[in-house]
Amino acid sequence: MLFNTFSFVLIFLPLALLGYFVLSKYSLRLSVVFLFLASLVFYAYWDIAYLPLLLGSIATNYLVGIWISREKAAHQARRAKLALILGLVFNLGLLSVFKYLDFFVVNLAWLTGADLKPPGILLPIGISFFTFTQIAYLVDCHAAKVSEYKPENYGLFVTYFPHLIAGPILHHKDMMPQFDRVASHVFLTGRLVVGMTFFTIGLFKKVVLADGVAPFVAPVFDLGHAQLTSLEAWCGALAYTFQLYFDFSAYSDMAYGLSYMFGVILPINFNSPYKARSIIDFWRRWHITLSIFLRDYLYFTLGGNRHGELRRYANLLITMLLGGLWHGASWTFVIWGALHGVYLVINHGIRHFLGERQHMFLNLSGWLLTFVAVVVGWVFFRATSLPIAIDVLSAMVGGTYLGDSGEGFLGGNRIMALDECMIWLLASAAIVFFAPNAYDMLGRGIRHVEEGRLSGMRGGLALGALLTLMFLLLAISETRGISEFLYFNF
Repeated sequence: MLFNTFSFVLIFLPLALLGYFVLSKYSLRLSVVFLFLASLVFYAYWDIAYLPLLLGSIATNYLVGIWISREKAAHQARRAKLALILGLVFNLGLLSVFKYLDFFVVNLAWLTGADLKPPGILLPIGISFFTFTQIAYLVDCHAAKVSEYKPENYGLFVTYFPHLIAGPILHHKDMMPQFDRVASHVFLTGRLVVGMTFFTIGLFKKVVLADGVAPFVAPVFDLGHAQLTSLEAWCGALAYTFQLYFDFSAYSDMAYGLSYMFGVILPINFNSPYKARSIIDFWRRWHITLSIFLRDYLYFTLGGNRHGELRRYANLLITMLLGGLWHGASWTFVIWGALHGVYLVINHGIRHFLGERQHMFLNLSGWLLTFVAVVVGWVFFRATSLPIAIDVLSAMVGGTYLGDSGEGFLGGNRIMALDECMIWLLASAAIVFFAPNAYDMLGRGIRHVEEGRLSGMRGGLALGALLTLMFLLLAISETRGISEFLYFNF
């Protein structure tokens, strides 16, 4: 079920809110169970065939988590470690089969020349997110950082519908205590207003901005990549750069707003990453919860920076390689991850070399270098094969400025198509580089909720205006053709 549909906004969301807050008046635990079941319905709407997989993953990880914690409490370190290893094997095994088996078989056939055919297993939606969420939980059980084991809270923590499909990657200590917080179960008009405002901002980004710039992407990457001019290649690369930004930012805002309506605060997952002045800063702003997961559960596990600079750089490269592979079973994602690993090594090296002078360097050229490096990386991220990525990058670097033919990559006049693309790019750049993000804009609104200033007539008028705008955007989405969020593929 997509957030940008009438069925979600008019049926699922009102029923979920109504059931949650009505049941909260009688039993907080019952309302949590209800929201857990509603989240399962939300997931099953995509493909009910994968619901047993999700439930099996939840039950297995919950039981293994209890096993680990009991062995730790009994000072049975060896048994606790064994339980953790088995839990990790289970989770990584699921990912390997459903996400990477086809990739492995194809590459094995290429290496050996054997006549091997990939089984063609469909990727269960959200598997990367709910698997990483539970891996972190098991590791924290082993580190004795888990203190709550209510089954309904754990089930909701994993399946909570605002985050289930495309993140953020949740952490138990941030989420599970909120499900028992009495304040989270009290309906507030102001909370609904702020949540709907976040949601509507995200809906605008998705329907108007992301879907608006999207038509300039596919012709470059999917159709005419072998005959591109330099302008066309840059147009396609920048169009995808902004499409992905608005699309992921839209989902992050909508997820945050939906959760806020229920009185549950999600971690911020997207914070104006194209304003970053270094790659290090970029990864503190883009998919923040994934960055934290990779740092805490992979980079630190590998040794972090505790064993000298060379080992640190190797750990950075390995972490980003696996981060790239997490996004998809393709060599283009591996190269994208490797690129960002190299970027981070260079960034840390420059900081180490310049020392106190690094701030001058970052202020003068850091933003531009970072943005161009990110755009180059997105070419591999978007391309469906390495030859396509090389075609696009070659045109960006060495293609002719304009082609001789009057036919453009959009099938019409080349100059007019590029003019239209440039208008979209300039408008997108103005929003991305100069406009505040949703969290900046709505910080005051959140304070007003806490002060009770968005209730009564003021809150009702705000709700009416938001509903009108939301329905208008949904109508545009339905008329144009509803599109999925890009991160659903990962």
